[in-house]
Amino acid sequence: MTTQVREYPTERLKCWNDGKNLRKKYYENYLHAHEKGGLRWAGGAWSFSSIPAGLGEDVYCLTGEPYGATVAFFKDFAAQCHDAVEAAGFPRTLCAYMRNYWGSVLLDKYILADGTVVDGYPTPDFIWQDHICCSHSKWYQIVKWLEKKHEKEVPMYGVDVSVGYSTGSVEDYKVNYIVDQLDDGIEWMEKVTGRTYNDKLLCDAVWNEIKATSLWAKICALNQAVPAPLDEKSMYSLYVMGTLMKHRPECVAFYEKLLDEVEDRVRRGIAATPYERFRVITDTQPPWGFLKIFREMEKYGAVSLGSLYTFGLIGMWEYKPDGTLVPRAVPPEKPQTKEEALRMIVEWTLRRPEWAHFYVPEVKTQMMVSIVKQWKVDAVLLHYNRGCEGLSLHIAENRLGLIQADIPVFPFEGNMGDERDFDFTGTLSRLTTFFESMGLKKLKE
Repeated sequence: MTTQVREYPTERLKCWNDGKNLRKKYYENYLHAHEKGGLRWAGGAWSFSSIPAGLGEDVYCLTGEPYGATVAFFKDFAAQCHDAVEAAGFPRTLCAYMRNYWGSVLLDKYILADGTVVDGYPTPDFIWQDHICCSHSKWYQIVKWLEKKHEKEVPMYGVDVSVGYSTGSVEDYKVNYIVDQLDDGIEWMEKVTGRTYNDKLLCDAVWNEIKATSLWAKICALNQAVPAPLDEKSMYSLYVMGTLMKHRPECVAFYEKLLDEVEDRVRRGIAATPYERFRVITDTQPPWGFLKIFREMEKYGAVSLGSLYTFGLIGMWEYKPDGTLVPRAVPPEKPQTKEEALRMIVEWTLRRPEWAHFYVPEVKTQMMVSIVKQWKVDAVLLHYNRGCEGLSLHIAENRLGLIQADIPVFPFEGNMGDERDFDFTGTLSRLTTFFESMGLKKLKE
């Protein structure tokens, strides 16, 4: 930790508005898809979104976790969703993203990226989901039930990915198990939509998804620089493109532009925050309704470089033989057939870091320790997140593993999607004490 307080030059990202407009258009396209003769599908951010792309270029999706996070950010609408879900008899202990989504459906209201709420929730034509978390497919089984008010049951296809993760070479039986489901799913989509599937569009979408997830990892890797060119709060507005549309060319184009700009910021020494003297990372989703906690940290010269969530949800990584964590390289050739595309995207996806975190604590701890060493991190903030059982799994073991590695840890309780479970004042008070124990004093009010 640097004792001298130095002021670094900062500037706004030039492509910031590009990302803002891209996200705005995403939610509007889904809302107005039927007016343009297109199709809508709903599913998770990890649900092999490149597969439905073979139905046509006018097929638009709404990924559930980012939508739940958007609801959470706009706390007034989130409160309405919470009330609607609890009035319907669902408990507060369920996934917060899922409850926010259900609440929006129950209210028959849809929220756009800028917080505008419109009447009439846009019902999907079909549901395409994978099942990695305990809630994932169950989430959309309830959506099917809730959408019966439209007198048309929404068809649903769920892909079982319980074969687990792979950190090295991917076992054939795992790949074959998922590829067979995706192949059957393509036939199912043709049946329920009445459209003929286009293998070329699939190959393009798979290639886009692979490039986008590799590009995002490269962007995150640049935060090893001192000063860091990006901060975690800003990264939330950037990584989200991959959770929405990683299979689309506009996502790849945005990340290529962002990578060029962040590389330029590193060359010129442009910082995310002017006073960087203490570097931290977090682990899982933040309390979306209280992102101002990051701005409070900056008053102490503390900057969060990212998290397992921002790095690993979309970014693809691998370990070199010496144990260094690096972005995963794109395969040498683009797939040319449906069979090649399905195998390529399954092999690529099974190595996703976030998937591994659902299984064993050692993998999650190892990744955090690697980031601490390579990104020159001073401490880790662990979110005991009541809103996500999956990514909060083993968090006590992770804390112990970090402490054993002599890494300072600040644990705090909260909920990424339900503001009632986050004590901002109490957490800030404890965080202030933690910073002071690390020798930090407030730089400004």
